[in-house]
This record gives sequence, C-alpha cells and structure tokens, in this order.
Amino acid sequence: MISKDSFSQRSTHVELACIPEDATGLERIMLAAQGDLQRLMSSFFARPIFIELVYANGSPRPRPASSEHPITQSRQVHLVCASRIVCTATSNVTITNPDFERLFLDDKYPIGQTFRKMLRHPQFALLDVQTQVVSGKRELRRTYTLETDGFLCEILEVFPDRDMFVRGESWLTESKLELDKSCAVESQDIKPWWLPVSKGNTLHWGFGCTYGLEPSPLVYYHDIWFVSLYLLLLYLI
Repeated sequence: MISKDSFSQRSTHVELACIPEDATGLERIMLAAQGDLQRLMSSFFARPIFIELVYANGSPRPRPASSEHPITQSRQVHLVCASRIVCTATSNVTITNPDFERLFLDDKYPIGQTFRKMLRHPQFALLDVQTQVVSGKRELRRTYTLETDGFLCEILEVFPDRDMFVRGESWLTESKLELDKSCAVESQDIKPWWLPVSKGNTLHWGFGCTYGLEPSPLVYYHDIWFVSLYLLLLYLI
C-alpha cells in the first residue's frame, strides 16, 4: 500500500508514496480519490461527467449475494466529459450483500454512487501508480481497492493525457476543433454523373456535350439512341 490517510482531533494527513516526482497537486488529489473521482473531475472541468459502459461480465445469480455465495463482476467503463474520455476504469467487483447487489447490478449505479447510496465510506488502498507515454500522450494510471462490508472493488484507472489536468477547458475543446478541421469538406459545385447537362446547356448529336461538361455514360446512351433513330428514319425513307 502506497497511501496513508491519518487524522486526529487537530490534523489530517494524506501521504502518497511512489508517485511521479513531477505529479501536480491536482494529480495528487485525483490519485487519492476514494470513490469520488467522478465528482472531483466534474468539479475540475465544471461539466457533468458521464459513465459509458464498455463491458460487464458477471457470475450467475441463482440466489441473493452473501458471504457463502458471493457474486462477482468484471467491468470497464469510460468517464466522459464533453465527448472526451477523461478516464478508463477497469474493475473486478465482489458482492456479498444483497443491498449492494440490488443497487449495483439491478439499479445500475456506478461504484462510487453505490457507496454514496449506501451511506458507506469505503476503506481505500492505493496499490500502484505508473506513468508512460502512449501515442505521444503522457498517460497516468493507478491501481487501488475500495472496500466495505459486502462490497469489494479492485480498480485500474487510466487517465489518457496528463495535459488535461494542466489545460482544463482548452484540453476538452481541442479534440472537437481537431475533429471539425479534419472533417471539414469544401463546398464544391459537383455535378452527379447521371446529370449530363445543366440548365441552359444543350446536348448536341455528337458523342459529347458542350460547355466543358464531363461526358457521362448517359451522354453516350443518348447519342447512340439518336443516331439509331436517325439511321432508322433514313432506312424507312
């Protein structure tokens, strides 16, 4: 365990060991979050943080959860703010209390909100903190547990870009601006292939059309039809 949270009548002390030397104060707050990460990130970005489920694989539920018959679930969710993924959380959850089972599995409350609904303050243990560069982004990840009677969660959280904690709002809007730029298409006056002539232009009997229009398959079909009709009329005459 690389965290220690102690308090007395006059002081509170949170110690985090083995974290990056360049960790900012805000990153330290996020690393010490105890089931309230979604709330903290919403406070930082001043926007709602949404949970999007990636997958959830659970054990059978033949009977209510209990110590003798625990129910387990492995799951992954994205924490999303302004259409950007700000964290990916992968969890292994063990449930031995039917009230936790109902809130978490039936009512679909996320882990943090499940603790809040049950009015439980979980025991927190920070197990590991790592940083690495992925696709040019400085990634931050932590592994920790949250535990109370009847509900145990082992969680790996990955923050995809540490710049989010420095740039805030500009980091959120950056992705949208890049997407808009890459998807921008210049407006062009393009004629579909099936439209051989435009208003005011005429189609002559030659194997093409005038006014600089590109020939199309229908142009050739029309020309062949007119030529065939002309030859038929000459034959009949």
